[in-house]
Amino acid sequence: MADLDLVNRDPNELNSHVKVNFEDVLGEPEGVRSIDCVWRNSYACFNCGKNCMYIFLTTLCGLCIGLEWGCAFACTSFQHIWCLTPCMREFSIACGFLQKCFGTFINCSIAPVCEACGMFFTKIQVHNK
Repeated sequence: MADLDLVNRDPNELNSHVKVNFEDVLGEPEGVRSIDCVWRNSYACFNCGKNCMYIFLTTLCGLCIGLEWGCAFACTSFQHIWCLTPCMREFSIACGFLQKCFGTFINCSIAPVCEACGMFFTKIQVHNK
C-alpha cells in the first residue's frame, strides 16, 4: 500500500474515455442561454448528484468488486504460471524433436534429388545474341 497514489488514481489513463465533468456533458451554444442562476444551480446539482451516487455505489459495491477482480486476476496468473507456460514449453520441446526428425527426412530423401536437379541445370548455357 506504500506505492498507492491517492491523488492520481488513474496514472495509466485506463479510464480517460469516461468524461463525467459538467462541461463534458452539458453545454449551451451561443444564442441559447438559460438564466445564470439556473446554469449555476444545474452545475451544483449535477456535481452533487454525480458525487453522491458514485460514493454510494462504490461504498456499497467497491470492496466486493475489488475482491472479485483480484480473485479473477489471481486465477488468470495461476493459469498462466502453472498451466499454460509449462504446456507451451513442453510443446516447444516436442516440436524441436519433430523438427529434427523432419529435417533428417528431408536431408535423406529430398535433398539428393534437389542436388541432382541442380547439377543437371548447371550444365545449361544461355547465349545472348
